[in-house]
Amino acid sequence: MKLERNLLSVALSSAMLMFAVNVNAQTTGEDDTPAQTAAQDPRAGGTEAVDLDRVMVTGIRRGIENAIETKQSSTSIVESISAEDIGKLPDISIAESIARLPGLAAQRVAGRSSTISIRGLAENFGTTLLNGREQVSLGHNRGVEFDQYPSELINAVVVYKTPDASLVGQGLSGTVDLQTVRPLSFGERVITFNARAEENSLGELNPGYDDRGYRISGSYIDQFMDGRLGVAVGYARMDSPGQANRWESWGYPTDTAGNFLLGGSKSQASSVENVRDGLMAVVEFKANDHWTSILDAYYSTFDKSETLRFMETGLAWGAGTALSNAVVEDGQVVSGTFSGVRPVLRNDRNTQEDELLAVGWNNAFEFGERWSGVADLSYSKAERKEMLLETYSGLGSAGNTRTDTVDFVIDRASGLPTFTYREDYTDPSNLVLTDPGGWGQEGFIKFPEVEDRLASLRLGAERRFDDGIFSSVEFGANHADREKTRRSGMEAFLRLPGGEVPIPTDALTAPVDLGFTGIPGSIGYDIHAVLPLYVVDEHSHPDIRNKNWTVEEKISTAYAQWNLNTDVGEVALRGNIGVQLVHTDQSSTGFVVPFGDADAPIPLSGGATYNEVLPSLNLSFGFPSDQMLRFAIGRQMARPRMDDLRANRNISIRIDRDPNGQWTGDGGNPELEPWLATALDVSYEKYFGGRGYFSLAAFHKDLHSYIFKQTVNDYDFSAFDPREFDPVSDLGEFTTPENGQGGELYGFEAAVSVPLDMLWQPLDGFGLIASYSKTKSSILPDGPDGPDRPIPGLSEHVSNVTLYYERQGFSTRVSRRSRSPFIGDVVGFGGDLGTRYIGDEDIVDFQVGYAFADGTRLAGLSVLVQVNNVTNEEYREFYFDNGLPQTYNEYGRQVLLGLNYKF
Repeated sequence: MKLERNLLSVALSSAMLMFAVNVNAQTTGEDDTPAQTAAQDPRAGGTEAVDLDRVMVTGIRRGIENAIETKQSSTSIVESISAEDIGKLPDISIAESIARLPGLAAQRVAGRSSTISIRGLAENFGTTLLNGREQVSLGHNRGVEFDQYPSELINAVVVYKTPDASLVGQGLSGTVDLQTVRPLSFGERVITFNARAEENSLGELNPGYDDRGYRISGSYIDQFMDGRLGVAVGYARMDSPGQANRWESWGYPTDTAGNFLLGGSKSQASSVENVRDGLMAVVEFKANDHWTSILDAYYSTFDKSETLRFMETGLAWGAGTALSNAVVEDGQVVSGTFSGVRPVLRNDRNTQEDELLAVGWNNAFEFGERWSGVADLSYSKAERKEMLLETYSGLGSAGNTRTDTVDFVIDRASGLPTFTYREDYTDPSNLVLTDPGGWGQEGFIKFPEVEDRLASLRLGAERRFDDGIFSSVEFGANHADREKTRRSGMEAFLRLPGGEVPIPTDALTAPVDLGFTGIPGSIGYDIHAVLPLYVVDEHSHPDIRNKNWTVEEKISTAYAQWNLNTDVGEVALRGNIGVQLVHTDQSSTGFVVPFGDADAPIPLSGGATYNEVLPSLNLSFGFPSDQMLRFAIGRQMARPRMDDLRANRNISIRIDRDPNGQWTGDGGNPELEPWLATALDVSYEKYFGGRGYFSLAAFHKDLHSYIFKQTVNDYDFSAFDPREFDPVSDLGEFTTPENGQGGELYGFEAAVSVPLDMLWQPLDGFGLIASYSKTKSSILPDGPDGPDRPIPGLSEHVSNVTLYYERQGFSTRVSRRSRSPFIGDVVGFGGDLGTRYIGDEDIVDFQVGYAFADGTRLAGLSVLVQVNNVTNEEYREFYFDNGLPQTYNEYGRQVLLGLNYKF
């Protein structure tokens, strides 16, 4: 954190110097991208330029200056990015671009930025829109995975930080609106083509997987019927390799002296093939001056195929193991020898098939000079189908007396251990397919699924005024119907006849190299080639039944908003004041699993209705000398996590407390109420001639409640059969998510954009963009009696620094984004979500390019080289209670060589 704060100090010092010199430079250069292609207002269906605070990027220097102009003229507190040109967002990932905005941070999933936290709150507290319409998600909850949307097909992203009554579907932490192009915003036909080749620096870790990939995309935009009909079509394909060296600890038990021991270890090599196809289409028809209709659609498929080969060994927690030669440092055994170990050599394969569809039809009407209206109809659907397959091999089954001995040394700086085994685990004659760990199976397979559907209809109107403090009033209503279903699919053990089978010679592949933890290799074989050897034994378990549920939400929103536009002396006052009335009818269906009997589940349903009033106020004061002061206050809401709303129950009777038995159980809660907060925002901004600015903002959210698991002592179990038991009471203990004690979330954000020639003319073309945010919270996510740990998504420190140069067609930039440790949701064992403590990280990206000038033979062509994760920053997780390493992941750097052509 020290370097990034020093860089930020330089940036802020530059801003202070600009205060002193009182620069008043004028904007230079021309933007061949029409202003209408900027971020569109989702409240108006994308037909007008958004009147909000946003950061625009339409080329390095031009985009920055457009952003400053928009920010200065806005009425609310919002951040934004925009494509440098058609099909050219500043990063190859939307999430990476969003994470460079002040107060936002990305969480890496399998090495790729995927989910976004806003001002210290995880993705489930926010909402994602596409062209102003709420979107479904492919995960278990509400958070959208941004890598589902090709950056080549997204023209702009707007992040709303303050509540706005006319913005339907907004979140508590913020609202992210992804926007596609509007073809009538262009005065001519535009055709673009982009191609990039990429390579991962780790090479080919598993046989059959390439370390090289590619991205191609193209867009066609045209206008017909004298500019009244516009058509835009875009296609993007990504075939991107993912490689990873991973290590994971089972945990850390203690010896008799209280020293931490390594309980077990996984040394893994992962290779992933990511193939995504995305298609975008927009038809815009301006029938006359009174009616404009826009039909837009987005469709994508995203297929992932992962082969994971690794060695998993029980050490301190291994059956029959013994430790010798132990060396202890600072309460941890950092080296020694374990005998009696039984390594499990795993060859796993995971597949994931995603399909995403979003369609919207917007109609904007003008009724004379004073009235306008909008009717918007939309539908979105997401489906995910997965397969998780595990196969095991080793020295022999757990009943075999053959074991091994391993020496280990732990690097205290990285937490990564180095192992030296006695046996050769690359020799197939030394190994068999079996259950070496004594887990009760020789393999495992499962087929989970997720489906999410959302349909909505919005009707609205606006009345404009010629005089008075209010320029207009907007009002309308929106109804949304959403249904999300999770299905466990089949889960089964894989059995081998006799418990052991030699590995077929024709199935063998090259061993996998696990040298990053000192292991020279582990056996590799074609997983699908050995699959016919197994017998499928379908598994039934309460946990499997509890993964089958449906949650439905019917949400009706009415809103009214008065827009301010007046002068108070020399101070320009703009903004809005409004209110939303939200009615929610939520329900869920699932199962009760009585007494662990998963073969006799009982259907269960439940739900609740509630009404919420969400007022909001946004004020923007324009003072002399290009100074702005913004103020916002409002009530914000986020609906509960989907998996918390599930109507599932496990029930049983305990006899350890009462001989006659006492009811007990756990499960979801379809009667949960939403998270609610009162939010206050203040922002000061100083502009320098339209080319530079400095801003300082503070925010405070008072969460009136927080959802966490609680035990209800008087839960009524009278509806359930006690079977052979005779409990003295129908009341008992039930553990379930409940609305409980909330708390405060607060912080500040500083941002600066400095074209350095404003400080010294010889630096023409150079510039710096920097931001820093600090966020604190008094919320205890596990309740007042739980451990003192941060809420999910909260990094106390988040910073971004970008240095750029652009002149005479040549451009380059280097960016660094950093965040301090945080709690995140991570897919863990069996594909289920778990909470992990994720370490701090500093991601450095670099880009250099050249655009051939107009009038040359290569006009319209630009070339670029990008390097992502230049320093090969590792991804690390830790155990929160003792701070010891849980996982270590190395994803390599990604190098891309590309060209863009526009004609």
